[in-house]
Amino acid sequence: MASTINKAAKGRKVLIPLVAVALGFVLGSIVVLLTGKNPLLMFNAIIRGLTGIDVSGGGFNPRHIGELVIQAMPIILTGLSVGFAFRTGLFNIGAEGQLMMGSLAATAVALTVKAPAFIHVPLIMVAGMSAGAAWGAIPGFLKARFNVHEVVVTIMLNYTALHINNWTILNVFKSVDRVKTAEFPVTALLKDQWLADLTNGSRLNWGFVPVVLAIIAFWFILEKTTFGFSLRAVGFNKDGAKYAGMKVNRNIVMSMVIAGAFAGLAGAIITTGTFSFGRTLSSAEGYGFDGIAVALVGMTQAPGILLAGLLFGVLKSAGPLMQSAGIPREIGGIIQASIVMFVAMKLGIERILDLAKSKLSRKSAQAALDDTEEARV
Repeated sequence: MASTINKAAKGRKVLIPLVAVALGFVLGSIVVLLTGKNPLLMFNAIIRGLTGIDVSGGGFNPRHIGELVIQAMPIILTGLSVGFAFRTGLFNIGAEGQLMMGSLAATAVALTVKAPAFIHVPLIMVAGMSAGAAWGAIPGFLKARFNVHEVVVTIMLNYTALHINNWTILNVFKSVDRVKTAEFPVTALLKDQWLADLTNGSRLNWGFVPVVLAIIAFWFILEKTTFGFSLRAVGFNKDGAKYAGMKVNRNIVMSMVIAGAFAGLAGAIITTGTFSFGRTLSSAEGYGFDGIAVALVGMTQAPGILLAGLLFGVLKSAGPLMQSAGIPREIGGIIQASIVMFVAMKLGIERILDLAKSKLSRKSAQAALDDTEEARV
């Protein structure tokens, strides 16, 4: 009986995001129709962005696949960051700031350390993760020690990280054009000409390797270790975990440290993979907030976050393709927002599914009863 209930619950966890995604695309199609365009053009652009295949015109361009991966990598990592905190009872709104600090640390190591690529690149990744982890430790410590709500602290730290990044780029690394630093040495870069040639000149780089490792680490820590169990236990019931002898305050801090490390890694990958220099930013780029949506749609599970990140990545990478077909590129953002909205309406979707299921059950029961009556006659 218990196993049946667990299977039903797991099936519902998978079904609700799928329904939300389907409803999001339906709503997006309606908006496209209202603009006077054919929704099939939108779906063709999305398919091209996902597979590189042009359904209407024919042909295959692997560049679109490379750009999809580039768009998906940072939001998968920020999704892991937000999702890890969610699973342990915390709400990490600060993935954006943690990403910026990871990017800044990656810039510092890239410009100041001279080493062969097989040493330089891992050092940069570790530096990015360490900076993100340290930035995540601040709200974790304040939550554990003084019960300061992590949402307030992380929002404030996002702005702090933005200004620290810009001040450091301008004053420490002496940006000439007040936009970017000097180019990083080749040994610091995740870029590879072989990957670019393989995907017809896309920006695809080796950043996908640490992303895959991060997804595995997320799953392994939370699902296969006693440490992960203790983190989740604190999230479920802090008082119960304390009564069981778990170190509640330590676990709160460690949850935010690990969440920050995921976001910091995203900053390092963007800086040394997508770009090859440190940058000043006029405002937040939105990776952390996209990560919140990805974590919600992925139900804070590693496979779900991966798939949700790829979905949001293709919606971003397909934007220019939509625009070239005469469809506003903002449609992708509308679909993303709609999907998140429908996921947030989880209870309503569950109610509709239950009503539909009970209606089908009644119909089946009535059909069986009619068959029995006919057999008697």
